[in-house]
Amino acid sequence: MGRPIDARGWIFEVEDHTAPNTFIPLRNLNSWTHNPGENEETADTTNFDSNGYYEQDVMQRGATIQVSGQYAATNGTRDPGQLYIDETWAYLLGEESRGRMRYRHTSQTEWTLWDCTVTPGEQGGETNAKTSWAATFTRCGAPTTAPVVVTP
Repeated sequence: MGRPIDARGWIFEVEDHTAPNTFIPLRNLNSWTHNPGENEETADTTNFDSNGYYEQDVMQRGATIQVSGQYAATNGTRDPGQLYIDETWAYLLGEESRGRMRYRHTSQTEWTLWDCTVTPGEQGGETNAKTSWAATFTRCGAPTTAPVVVTP
């Protein structure tokens, strides 16, 4: 039996549209959710031969990853990953709205890569709270993988 892995061990990065294969880490995250059934579409295949039992075929697969955390800045300089999503990727439309993100757990030797779109999340807070930050990635097409390359 395997041991559970820590949620804090997951790493999420976004690719800079202007510099292919340059990935920017998303920092100050404190929560994430992967929904592998998002945007799934099915076709009802129930017929008289089904003997009263429902049947279906999956016609489309989809997935989302939602990340959230704290709006991050140091001495007035925004966290590069959050800044890229908020001020660059979020304003791209049409074909340009697609980008890439990758994620993995620190115990894994491969990245999972998604062609995807991003939807910025709500930001806010109350009197004695830190400002929140979030984004949702919607996968476009099938995921791919790439080895983790350690640079000296």
